[in-house]
Amino acid sequence: MSGLWRGVGLAPEALARVTLAGGDPVLPSSFRLATAAMAGIGAVGLAAAEIHRRRGGPAQGVTVEAGHALAEFRSEQLMRVDGAPLGDPWDAIAGAYRCGDGRWVRIHTNFPHHRDGFLRLLGAEYDRPAVARALEGWEAPGLEDAAAAAGLPAAMMRSSEEWDAHPQGRAVAALPVIEITRIGDAPPEPLPRLADRPLAGLRAVELTRIIAGPVCGRVLAAHGAEVMLVTGPHLPSIPSLVVDTGRGKRSTALDLRDESGRAALRGLVGGADLFIQGYRPGALATRGFGPEALAALRPGIICVSLSAYGRLGSWAGRRGFDSLVQTASGFNEAEAEAAGAPGQPKPLPCQALDHGAGYLMALGALAALTRRAEEGGSWHVQISLARTGLWIRGLGRVPGGLAAPAPGLEPGLMEDAATPFGRLSSVRHAALLERTPARWTSPPLPLGSDPPRWP
Repeated sequence: MSGLWRGVGLAPEALARVTLAGGDPVLPSSFRLATAAMAGIGAVGLAAAEIHRRRGGPAQGVTVEAGHALAEFRSEQLMRVDGAPLGDPWDAIAGAYRCGDGRWVRIHTNFPHHRDGFLRLLGAEYDRPAVARALEGWEAPGLEDAAAAAGLPAAMMRSSEEWDAHPQGRAVAALPVIEITRIGDAPPEPLPRLADRPLAGLRAVELTRIIAGPVCGRVLAAHGAEVMLVTGPHLPSIPSLVVDTGRGKRSTALDLRDESGRAALRGLVGGADLFIQGYRPGALATRGFGPEALAALRPGIICVSLSAYGRLGSWAGRRGFDSLVQTASGFNEAEAEAAGAPGQPKPLPCQALDHGAGYLMALGALAALTRRAEEGGSWHVQISLARTGLWIRGLGRVPGGLAAPAPGLEPGLMEDAATPFGRLSSVRHAALLERTPARWTSPPLPLGSDPPRWP
């Protein structure tokens, strides 16, 4: 955690006030997932506590326990609505396949347009055996490139060594874990006056889907920020993830293809401190909402951008998800080798790149808010799943970690609430602040429940 904290320029003396309890292994994995979870969650909790102190509140300790942190890193797996999971998020043909050259590829088809695009590319029926037969006629590198050219998310399984030698792996390694860049001039903006919660009075516009970006908004809401989730009414979503990551947020729907939708979003941005987005690099810029345009619209804005493969390199614009980045960058191969089954893709037991990136986004956002208060300016925070993965890899391996028993449900770590979806049981936030406990003050809402304006 110290490396993350110092890397974003926060005061090192605050580190004495955080306690990370326990360690790996907690889940069956050869990677230090508990270390990553505690570091990310703990750093955000401490940054929130420091903002509260800067606003005039008392200094306070922050504690994160390993098992609780990893429960939050798999919150979507543990969530229950009326006592049951809210559907399977995985499409029937999503997953790993062996190609004709003997190498593996993973395709991501959880969104209908991606599913249909793969079926057209492969000339296959919507049937897993049919897709497997079609992929026997491809070499894995060719499939990976053909999918990218068609705007479809796929990745060939590589070893860590192959990824490190790959041009995109080298481009990713050249980036910091959390990149914070000044993108415009603006006078310093003092933090809001002291309130009962660290981030009360701060507003975030969130344009994200799936896990990483929504986790960023969720943790900011847990510490008191007002978060407005903005989705497109025409865009697909995964219901279980909407519920799990929607706690504490407002939710509105805007079609940015129309000027009325863009005008409404400009209105939200004008009253916001943070603009969080997880769409493919450049996608929102074509609608007038790139970082520089946002800084001109709202001087002092903090833009937080998530990508799959980073801002550099030929893969910078590729679509990607946690499972694909794991496959491309060596995690599946490394876990398989540790399990004694080399060559068989073995994913991590949780979406650690997604969750990890979400907390790194939030940490970067709070560090940039601190800079804005001290020196002014508009700022751009950039995070990628691939660079998050390299950070997790850099934490080291756990000998014998795959022998750890897989924990089941975690009733002692859950909280219950009535929601429009039913009775929700979900993981409490894992960062325990002594004076300002994290909590969500509103239930998740169906997408588009709120008007596009701040109250």
